[in-house]
Amino acid sequence: MTYQSPISPGRSWYEDTAGPRPEYPALDGDRTCDVVIVGGGFTGLSAAAHLAKSGADVVLIETHRFGDGASGRNGGQLGTGQRAWAEELEAEYGFSCAKALFDLAEEAKAHLLDFAAVHQIEIDYMPGQMSVAHKKRYVDDYKAHAEIMASRFGYPHISFMDAAETAERLGSTHYFGGTRDTGTGHIHPLKLVIGTAKVAAQAGAKLFEQTPSTGITSGGGKVRVTTPKGTIIAGKCLIGVNAYGGTLEPVSASHIMPIGSFIGATVPLGANSKVLPGGEAVDDSRFVVRYFRKSKDGRLLFGGREIYAVNDPKDIHIHIRRQIAEIYPALKDIEITHGWGGYVGITVPRKPFVREVMPNVISVGGYSGHGVMLSNFFGKLYAETVAGNRDRLKLIEDLKIPPFPGGRRFRAPLLFLALNWYALRDRI
Repeated sequence: MTYQSPISPGRSWYEDTAGPRPEYPALDGDRTCDVVIVGGGFTGLSAAAHLAKSGADVVLIETHRFGDGASGRNGGQLGTGQRAWAEELEAEYGFSCAKALFDLAEEAKAHLLDFAAVHQIEIDYMPGQMSVAHKKRYVDDYKAHAEIMASRFGYPHISFMDAAETAERLGSTHYFGGTRDTGTGHIHPLKLVIGTAKVAAQAGAKLFEQTPSTGITSGGGKVRVTTPKGTIIAGKCLIGVNAYGGTLEPVSASHIMPIGSFIGATVPLGANSKVLPGGEAVDDSRFVVRYFRKSKDGRLLFGGREIYAVNDPKDIHIHIRRQIAEIYPALKDIEITHGWGGYVGITVPRKPFVREVMPNVISVGGYSGHGVMLSNFFGKLYAETVAGNRDRLKLIEDLKIPPFPGGRRFRAPLLFLALNWYALRDRI
């Protein structure tokens, strides 16, 4: 019997291609430590690795298995910069802050690739990413973006593509133009999760799977994290559960909303396929974005963030095949070998959420679809904070992140209505 995430529908292609996936024990008994981390995704595991390497006594707990949430089941695209374009951040925060946020993201990209290389984690990195316009009136914005990135933000790797070049590089005439970024790429995310956990464990971090947190309290200079079979007492706590926090901590829950994201993997397309001949990843201009790429063995991995009533993983296959056929009509009957889903943590302005939610307890999440690159680095920034340098993490803490409207009772229905409204706008 193969293992399948108990919190998300469908067994992922990543699970079948990640290689050995070590199991870690469940916590059984009380512990004391310097730092307790709740959440075994990219953020938590990265923080655990860097903290343990610096000599801190670290305990990390995960409700299920490492990578069962978004970290092990996402689209694998790194991207460049923050979720919002740099010029959009400049309009809101000014050039100095926008440039600092862009530079931080570029450091995050370099850190991820360097971390994998230094620790010999094979993450199946493939270079290149294209961002494409699904409406003709958006094309001028993409052209201007490429020019702004080179002239104002010192990033020369983005080039504009007209409709003809876009069609050639995608193998599809569905889009009207866009940009090509040769300074980034895409990875096998579950391999990075597994490798980061190994690094953390080898550095001395105590890692526990199948260990849910039943409560977090802070007082008297200590943080107490309770679990079904033990209490962890620490000087500091990192909450890195992102979209999977539920009601664990109310401030995070009011600012980070989970939305469904679904991905399908096809059979290998073959050496003669005209689909993505350069091997780049793709994201499009829809608010309810579609994202796709080819794996190293030539499969099309295709994702779409829409809220479906998915009661069976087979339903994912139907929805994903329909979206593939819109872009690649020749693939309308392509066999989909894997269909899986999960949840992405978003914030109202699509910017990361970092906040001290109670004394000595910092929550990090809300990457809004840009988490592969940022979350690993934010784990490192948290380790820096514990060591006494909070300046760089504070750059993110200072971003304006309002709570979702509607409170706990109405925010989910309001978001559902908003997403469906934007999905309708994407079509007209």
